Amino acid sequence: PADAVEAAATGSEPAARGRGYRVLVVEDNDDVGQFSTELLEDLGYTVRRVASADAALAILAEDEFSADLVFSDVIMPGMNGVELAGIVRERYPGLPVVLTSGYSNVLAESAHRGFELIQKPYSVELLSRILRKAISEARPQPG
Repeated sequence: PADAVEAAATGSEPAARGRGYRVLVVEDNDDVGQFSTELLEDLGYTVRRVASADAALAILAEDEFSADLVFSDVIMPGMNGVELAGIVRERYPGLPVVLTSGYSNVLAESAHRGFELIQKPYSVELLSRILRKAISEARPQPG
């Protein structure tokens, strides 16, 4: 079965990789948010995007199972992505958070506190691999 999983993960059909999973994207920049949303949808994820950490927390408070993963920018007005990730970890321990930043100082510091951190700009392959890893480590695979 592990061979079948690996073959499916590396297969020529990238859209199947995220099928069935929902990602909550937290990004205050419209252009970057649109780009990451389209990329995730191309990978087969169902995406909901919000522009702030407060909006993301409001969605999760309504239904903590509305997302299988939170993908958040680090640098945002108001609550930053690391603070958001900490709250998500505390309130929803099974919900993985992946952070992203284009600022090298964020990457150099270990300010991301144990959360996966992807440097902008990122490739579709890296994004796909990190999200699959985060989801598989946090929650059991469906089916």
